[in-house]
Amino acid sequence: MTLSGGLSRPGERDRPIIKFTEIDWTLCLVLALIAGAGALMLFSIAGGSWEPWADKHLLRFGIYFILMIALALVDLRVWFSLAYPIYGVGLLLLVAVALVGDSSLGAQRWLAVGPVRFQPSEIMKIGVVLALARYYHGLSADSARLSWKLLIPAALIGAPVLLVAHQPDLGTAMLIALPGLAVMVLAGLSLRLIVVGAVGVLAALPPFIFFVLHDYQRNRILTFMDPEKDPSGNGYHIMQSKIALGSGGLLGKGWGLGSQSQLNFLPEKQTDFIFATLAEEFGFVGCVSVLFLYGVAIFMALRIASISHSHFGRLSAAGVTATFALYVLINGAMVMGMAPVVGVPMPMLSYGGTVMLTVMIGFGLVQAVRVHRYTEVTSGKGSLM
Repeated sequence: MTLSGGLSRPGERDRPIIKFTEIDWTLCLVLALIAGAGALMLFSIAGGSWEPWADKHLLRFGIYFILMIALALVDLRVWFSLAYPIYGVGLLLLVAVALVGDSSLGAQRWLAVGPVRFQPSEIMKIGVVLALARYYHGLSADSARLSWKLLIPAALIGAPVLLVAHQPDLGTAMLIALPGLAVMVLAGLSLRLIVVGAVGVLAALPPFIFFVLHDYQRNRILTFMDPEKDPSGNGYHIMQSKIALGSGGLLGKGWGLGSQSQLNFLPEKQTDFIFATLAEEFGFVGCVSVLFLYGVAIFMALRIASISHSHFGRLSAAGVTATFALYVLINGAMVMGMAPVVGVPMPMLSYGGTVMLTVMIGFGLVQAVRVHRYTEVTSGKGSLM
């Protein structure tokens, strides 16, 4: 028996069939629509062919969708008990990258285990959120607001961020740091400390840019401020992206008719700059439609976070949603020339299995928070008893 609106009684929530029906299938549909839009764009920029991108994109989404559903059925107390181990394994793998990682294009970001090659930094996008959510779950409101205990979450965020920035991978470092800071704020961080921290970051930016960043990273930022200064070099990406965005107009040139992408003027058209391809072929209307889908997904995920009965559930779902939202925000700003090019793809729309896997695992956690929203998560060791 269920309550009105399809919500199960707390006593019935552990039945497998009830768990399955508690999944937010509307959110699943929205994610499928975004991935479908990505497949259409990948088909277009390949000259009307499913290969080499669109077929793999859809296959990966299908596999990861099943994984998301499986993770949604995992008890929230299991997520709680695994939070620190996931973080710890991710941190050890980042150290391994620094010591024996594979290098490519001047960056040391990958680990190779036999034929498998992966980026451990992706694990930390979930690991940091889980570790922070577990830590704050057992912390008093006063300690979360302002106390020496805030050094612990600062260290939980700072350690992986420094290791990832050293690779160097500034975009991923931001996608670890900012959601972590969002969890701290949502946990009740003092407004005074937030203001002081923001002022400190702004003051540290100039010396960080000129004395810490690598030359190519510094050039990206300077080029972002004046791309016309080097139109055939560092400014090429931004200028071609702006041309594609502007040429699409209101309704676009039509599917498969984008000159910037079809004639290969637009770099990384299948990954970082796929949103510019969308703008050229489907115009302002197409861009707004896809951004609306992203907005719906973010709203629904935040609503799921708000209805969880556990502090761990609320913070973990909100942190994962913040990561997803930042993907969209950073890529959109980058494509429009409002932010430096940092290699952050548009989630579910861009081609790439690693980012899609991270996003779908994140939404598996969000769905688990919804399915187990009545679950009481105990502090301490996170026992299932």
